[in-house]
Amino acid sequence: MSTISMQSGTRTWRNWAGTVTARPAREAIPASADEVADAVRRAAEDGLRVKTVGTGHSFTAVAATDGLLIRPDLLTGIRRIDREAMTVTVASGTPLRRLNQALAREGLSLANMGDIMAQTVAGAVSTGTHGTGRDSGSLAAQIRGLELVTADGSLLTCDAETRPEVFAAARIGLGALGVITAVTLAVEPLFLLTAREEPMSFGRVVAEFEELHAENEHFEFYWFPHTDNCNTKRNNRSAGPLISPGALLGWIDDELLSNGLFQVANSVGRAVPAAIPPIARFASRALSARTYTDIPYKVFTSPRRVRFVEMEYALPREACTAALREVRAMIERSPLKISFPVEVRTAPADDITLSTASGRDSAYVAVHLYRGTPYRAYFTAVERIMTAHGGRPHWGKLHTRDAEYLAAAYPRFGEFTALRDRLDPERLFGNDHLRRVLGD
Repeated sequence: MSTISMQSGTRTWRNWAGTVTARPAREAIPASADEVADAVRRAAEDGLRVKTVGTGHSFTAVAATDGLLIRPDLLTGIRRIDREAMTVTVASGTPLRRLNQALAREGLSLANMGDIMAQTVAGAVSTGTHGTGRDSGSLAAQIRGLELVTADGSLLTCDAETRPEVFAAARIGLGALGVITAVTLAVEPLFLLTAREEPMSFGRVVAEFEELHAENEHFEFYWFPHTDNCNTKRNNRSAGPLISPGALLGWIDDELLSNGLFQVANSVGRAVPAAIPPIARFASRALSARTYTDIPYKVFTSPRRVRFVEMEYALPREACTAALREVRAMIERSPLKISFPVEVRTAPADDITLSTASGRDSAYVAVHLYRGTPYRAYFTAVERIMTAHGGRPHWGKLHTRDAEYLAAAYPRFGEFTALRDRLDPERLFGNDHLRRVLGD
């Protein structure tokens, strides 16, 4: 069996942002679904709870455990491509970067994705990772089939026809229903996207938000607190040709401004908060308009080297602009100094039980702060606004909501917890975080 077992206390696990640490009693690195099943059965026999961790990109403790920690490092690679069904089946631990590169070599692409490629496939879908889209939803909404090991050590497969009640829930399962070992995703022939990035005033973006959403396949924007400045991005399919932003311009925008100088600016802002508003005014004016065309994953994603903490809420799309105005007014009347832009994206309604877009067209409002900066006052104030508008917190990002709130926010919440009772009655895959958000 390709596993590694370790004694308690010999290795501490930390997530990417440094907000969560855990000290598992045992670790396993299985190389197949059968080895996952064996590890799960052994853990159950030894009275250990089980969690799987990918790259640790979630800001919450959703993957933390003091029992068995499964690392999917060897569960990687494409199992098969079905060009008739236009699907790809991929092992759960495959990083999104490797999946996208492999698909591009095959002349294929996902329809949509988020802006980070560091996550594993299973980690990204299990927490509801999404990009922005008028018609195309989250990564989980592109799933056509799942394979997972359940609490009794059996291998379960599901899709829209086979065990549809499991399929409805497990696509965003928070690791509460089992260990995902493979995911089948819809793909399509490789296409080109033209990205148009353009500065715009806060007032104009808010006034034209619905129009900008309707006119573009993928629209998002960033507002820089303490300024009236936004940076907008419109991605639409293109017949080509491929147009690079230019090596120098791309490096200036993606590396120097978005990572290098941004890192310096945040370090200065953390030490001297009063410097943040003038830095924000400079930074928001430094990004220039640009247009470029490339294959999808190169347009959707961007490097993120500055570490941060994040909270994000999904709102009914019609509530987005009102909530944003309230966030701006709150910041302006408070002593808060906010160094990170506020990010706004959209998604169409989907049919996934615990999707943040379940049953409603949604807009996402994400707030960030530089790692190491006190964040509770800001996040609490924003969360108060989001919840007043019926917001649903992103499952992988910081929030304070509990099962009582979430049961009211999700009409199908009881459907999920009933399935969990059936698949994992002893809570083998439970932890303290899941107890808070899903209840006992």
